[in-house]
Amino acid sequence: MSTSHDTLGCGHTLEELSLYLDTGDFPDPGHLDSCPECRNGLDSLRRLSTAGSELFSSDLADAGSGSDDWMKNILANLKLELRPGRTIPLRSEDPLDRLTETEGSVLALVRSVTDSTPGAVAGKVRLEGDVTVPGEAITVNLDLAVVFGHPLLGSATALRRDLGEALARHTELNIAAIDITITDVVDAPREES
Repeated sequence: MSTSHDTLGCGHTLEELSLYLDTGDFPDPGHLDSCPECRNGLDSLRRLSTAGSELFSSDLADAGSGSDDWMKNILANLKLELRPGRTIPLRSEDPLDRLTETEGSVLALVRSVTDSTPGAVAGKVRLEGDVTVPGEAITVNLDLAVVFGHPLLGSATALRRDLGEALARHTELNIAAIDITITDVVDAPREES
């Protein structure tokens, strides 16, 4: 029986089970073999992941072919980024608190800032460095598609500044560099007449 919407009766959470599926890390590995709730939770998360992958594959197939390769690459990278990824520790005043954020949430932040930049579409986003170690130097690598006619260097410079500000405001990561690679130039959407 659950004690809350994501905590199982044994005290473990769906987040812990999801992290276990992604990384193999679990606070009490022996518990997984003996707890029916955790085994059921893992089975449900696996089925959900399979169903999501099937839906995603269908969406990817619908994205088209030929000149739509850049869109397929973006969708393929989104699939990877939707996973929680590594756990990033956060500072706390109370030593008993364990505050964290997920790598996936940071990638979503980078994508959100990028997609709000006129004429830019985020491609692959990666955090390089050990985000699980506080203060470790982290490099943000971002592949970017730009709309034809938008200034490339101006867009990259403004985006680097906006990303630096957003990451400083919403994370405790030590961002050493933000590397932006323009990987594609796409046609501007045609206006209906």
